[in-house]
Amino acid sequence: MSNTQTILQWLHDYESPNVTFIEPDGSWPIVWERAQGVQVWDNAGKKYLDLTAAFGVAAAGHANPRVVKAGQAQMGTLLHAMGDVHPHARKADLARELSGLTFERWAGRHRGKVIFSNSGFEAVESALKTAMLATCRQGIIAFAGAYHGLGYGVLNATHREHFRAPFRSQLREFGHFVPFPLAAEGSGKMTRNAETLAQTETAIRNIFQREKIGAILVEPIQARGGTNVPPAGFLPLLRQLCDEHGALLILDEIYTGFGRTGKWFACEHSKVVPDLICLGKALTGGFPLSACIGRADLMDAAWPVTTGEAIHTSTFLGHPVGCAMALAQIREIKKFKLPDRAAKLGESLLKQLAAMRLPQGKVRHTVRGKGLMVGVELTLPEGTPATQIALDAIKTLLHRGYIFLPEGEHGNIISFTPPLTISPTQLTRAVKALATVLATTW
Repeated sequence: MSNTQTILQWLHDYESPNVTFIEPDGSWPIVWERAQGVQVWDNAGKKYLDLTAAFGVAAAGHANPRVVKAGQAQMGTLLHAMGDVHPHARKADLARELSGLTFERWAGRHRGKVIFSNSGFEAVESALKTAMLATCRQGIIAFAGAYHGLGYGVLNATHREHFRAPFRSQLREFGHFVPFPLAAEGSGKMTRNAETLAQTETAIRNIFQREKIGAILVEPIQARGGTNVPPAGFLPLLRQLCDEHGALLILDEIYTGFGRTGKWFACEHSKVVPDLICLGKALTGGFPLSACIGRADLMDAAWPVTTGEAIHTSTFLGHPVGCAMALAQIREIKKFKLPDRAAKLGESLLKQLAAMRLPQGKVRHTVRGKGLMVGVELTLPEGTPATQIALDAIKTLLHRGYIFLPEGEHGNIISFTPPLTISPTQLTRAVKALATVLATTW
């Protein structure tokens, strides 16, 4: 066996079978050995251009040297602290920094208060608990196509049946789903946008009338759902409806946060201030850490002052290494103005992808996104999802040195979420590679 074959065989033998997908012919996956900037090397030494940023994590580049140095320095002085008992300085530094990046920047009279967690879904569950405590209403409104993680709490708001069905008998099912409106394209755009928003508004109002709803939970742009971009009036509508009904607006910006869409946070495109925002992925550039940040007055009203036994905590809450890396990651994003860079590169990327010429009668493509969060949807001429074509293209591109991921319920959307440090030349090269594969393989 080669080293790769041995590793994959051991995963097959010793890891749960539902985790790593391994093609019988060995064409998928590769085994990562190291990563730097926008490049990844497998354990055979082959180099790849990463168009995923490893699920959007490496916003400031893989193994950013200043982020790595911050983590290493912290590991050498304090590797672990005591969650909700004896704190460490970096946790206080990061909580203050996140307040400044969010509520203090959006509405200067407000501070934000933070609940740290390890994974993104835990941040969303912190927000759901906050909403329950603040409103005493158990119901939430979520959206078709939503992905908020796979823990038992957030499964009530993650829409795809593939994830929910095996565990449905144990779910409280306090989530009520409504359609996620999509920004229309082409002529009549404004009219169609107004129609989709009106349908969403009607559906939400109907739920408010019959259920006790404490919050609306939404991704400003759906990532796993298929890089779904809503009309510009969507978040303002949700803010209005929450205000009318005394509910909280929770934004899941775990994927869209920290410059991905061309703003620090995607809600800033529509100037909507949420009650709670959930962050993760690019927060540290590679260490498990997430955060739920709420308005200070809301957090103070919702959560009781601890008397020594917190009702929501964890062993690794606000881990010192993660906090040190997050502070360094935020400095990098600020220093190199990565949100502005994502906005400019994204405009060019959308134009290049829209201009791809594919063989007539075989596959059609549509392009959507904001900043460096872009999806290419492939459909067959009759309009059905071109799932196999998308998956085959991604596998072919992998062996040509490009790492992509499929998104959407049918896996027919090829997504671009590269490190925000990617160069225009590298992006153009990736688009040309994709166009070549799509034009010559089928």
